[in-house]
Amino acid sequence: MDYPVKIVRSRRKTIALSVEEGPSILVKSPVSLGDAAIKRFVGKHRRWIENRILALQERKRNARVYSPDEIAAFRKQARLLALKGFARYAQPMGVAPAGLKITSAATRWGSCSAKNSVCFSWRIALLPPEASDYIIVHELAHIRVKNHGPRFYAEVAKILPDYRARIALLKQSQRELGL
Repeated sequence: MDYPVKIVRSRRKTIALSVEEGPSILVKSPVSLGDAAIKRFVGKHRRWIENRILALQERKRNARVYSPDEIAAFRKQARLLALKGFARYAQPMGVAPAGLKITSAATRWGSCSAKNSVCFSWRIALLPPEASDYIIVHELAHIRVKNHGPRFYAEVAKILPDYRARIALLKQSQRELGL
């Protein structure tokens, strides 16, 4: 297993591992954890890493390539979805997004900036409405709560009590679309 390993140390309390395009391995570690401990952790999770790399390669092989015209149409659909979602959910949530941007992000569905501007990948247009609504509500909830703690999910649950089922649908759709 000779893949580049990037280590990011921060004030976090736990160690986390992910596999990124390339493929490369990302280790998020507490500042206090030494290189030897990180190396043991990565070695212990070698099988998981290899399976994840195989899954990424399979997903890449099966991923559909869209034409520029298709992407332009999906961008328009995504903007409309977002605007309709804002109209439906923002007021009941007591929030107002500062802006909207549609991106070509391939590894994240959406984001919310510190200034409450919301971005969505055009790929939300490929999802079932229940999944795209979850993403919209998720990002709107970040206007109130900037992390993914219990308060954040309580905000989401106020609007979408079935948000866990929607997350499962999102993951299933993601697999089916090869994303």
